[in-house]
Amino acid sequence: MSADKSISRVLVVAGSDSGGGAGLQADIKSIMAMGGYAMTAITALTAQNTNGVHGVMPVPAAFVRQQMQVVLQDLGADMIKTGMLHRREIIEAVAETWDAFGRLPMVVDPVMVAKGGASLLDREAASALQSLLLPACRLLTPNMPEAAVLMGRDVETVDDMKRAADWLMDRGAGAVLVKGGHGHERAITDLLAEPSGFTVFETERLNTVHTHGTGCTLASAVAALLGAGIALPRAVEEAITYVQEAIKTAPGIGSGHGPLNHSAALSGQKSGA
Repeated sequence: MSADKSISRVLVVAGSDSGGGAGLQADIKSIMAMGGYAMTAITALTAQNTNGVHGVMPVPAAFVRQQMQVVLQDLGADMIKTGMLHRREIIEAVAETWDAFGRLPMVVDPVMVAKGGASLLDREAASALQSLLLPACRLLTPNMPEAAVLMGRDVETVDDMKRAADWLMDRGAGAVLVKGGHGHERAITDLLAEPSGFTVFETERLNTVHTHGTGCTLASAVAALLGAGIALPRAVEEAITYVQEAIKTAPGIGSGHGPLNHSAALSGQKSGA
């Protein structure tokens, strides 16, 4: 972060969630909760609620590029965080803009499938993500199913997570955080892989359906903390703690997978208080 800046500036390139629980809306809330400043380049509009994605309206790649350019030219950024990129031409626009503006540190959350099962990244785009964004990212944050798609083999255990992370770093990712929320064990295991080794984080698996947007929230919290100059393992640990509390204090709204309480860190609200 620039010496004359007191706030972590994060440019988020992702899709909008009309239900407010995931996507850009979750990214903005999460970054603010971590004390950062969020800017956005919208890649797609979704008609979405807690029961799933009901429609997607793509944004032209040229306009995504323009959004990124005008923000970076004026406000600048300490980090770029990507979410739903949807199509190959969007990924190409992101990679080209990243290259043109000094190759800023980037957190890539490879959003592929919504919690309700809707596809958010087409097959050609998945290939482009591997070839163009993996070598560019400071941190890749796939969940277990996304890691499996990227590697082309099942990811079900901690050993599988380690193999997937190594495979992804071999293809250019600076570090990989494999999110373990899709596993079936009593505790959730998240695995951070860096060239220096692995760090494992274990948290309680909460019995709740109110987990919509956990991946977006975690990746954006990490991006904001990294942008503030916090080291990667500590940034991940603090972000996981934040997400866990946001799940515990979720407002319980919606008839499906409900949103988190993104303001838990701001209000000082604690579960059981």
